[in-house]
Amino acid sequence: MVNNFLEQVYFQNRVIDYIIALVIFGTAILTIIILKNFLIGILKRQALKKTTTIDERFVETVQNKLKPSINLLYFAAFYFSFNQLKISIIVEKYFKLLIVVLFIYYIARFILSISSYFIENYWLKKEKNSSRITAARGIETFLKIVVWSIAFIILLDNLGIQISALLAGLGIGGIAIALASQNILGDLFSYFIIYFDRPFEIGDFLVIDNFSGSVENIGIKTTRIRSLGGEELIFSNTNLVNSRLRNYKRMRKRRVSFNFKVTYQTSLEQLKAIPDLVTSIFQKIDRATLDRVHFSSFGDFSLIFEVVYYVNGRDYKLYMDIQQEINLRLKEELEKRKIEIAYLPPTMLLAGKENK
Repeated sequence: MVNNFLEQVYFQNRVIDYIIALVIFGTAILTIIILKNFLIGILKRQALKKTTTIDERFVETVQNKLKPSINLLYFAAFYFSFNQLKISIIVEKYFKLLIVVLFIYYIARFILSISSYFIENYWLKKEKNSSRITAARGIETFLKIVVWSIAFIILLDNLGIQISALLAGLGIGGIAIALASQNILGDLFSYFIIYFDRPFEIGDFLVIDNFSGSVENIGIKTTRIRSLGGEELIFSNTNLVNSRLRNYKRMRKRRVSFNFKVTYQTSLEQLKAIPDLVTSIFQKIDRATLDRVHFSSFGDFSLIFEVVYYVNGRDYKLYMDIQQEINLRLKEELEKRKIEIAYLPPTMLLAGKENK
């Protein structure tokens, strides 16, 4: 009697065929659940150990990101379990349509899940700030638009809709839009270049041609810089990418060159003593390293010495403090040795004015 029941045919399939399909489907679902729990269990045990880099947050992230993949496996189990059953042409048509829709949907979700996981755990993990988070959201939004657009086109193609004319129309329209908004698209791509190549970041002090200031915000189209005068400077991203930038925040040390002049009445012995005098001054100054000091040239009304040194830091105020200390000590030491600093006599100034 049981055999007769199992051999009965409903909708072109025997009862035993339905049972086999259900058993296969149930076994596959159970296997997926066991493997998922086994994997999560291993990760949780590793998170409890202090010797590994895996923590509870990582486990939670993996659980969230695994959902599209698990759903895709459930879908695959359902498809392969019931694919061998005989069904009517109409039901088969709608069944295949459902299969295509679900497959494209879960594949798109899986791709977006993988890219989102990569951005959050590899890119943002290196440096997490507000601008980088904004950039990550922009990239994720862009990826969503691209992936879902491709998924929609593939779905239309599988539904039997002729998409060649649609693609041709979109291509012509896209070219027209691209030509009309090429500056905006250029700034958008420059925005991605800035974030991936990282020529500068928020807080860096930049000099662009005759403009200078600290970077306050990096937007999709423009970058805003606060100048030393207090006003806000706005540059397009394309302009910044194509410009020669000087990034002072990444300067490890500052090279400084300056001259000072003494009168022609200075004796030869005094001139020879000046380099040692300057060297002794730098030995008493912290965070400054003397490179060289030379009697460089004969001026019109003075003898010129050139000094080159390095400030061990990039801070501008530190540089000015050191230069001020050098100037004060240099004047003090020259006065002690009765060496006069050269200047243009008043008679020469007056003569210069009369000639004008």
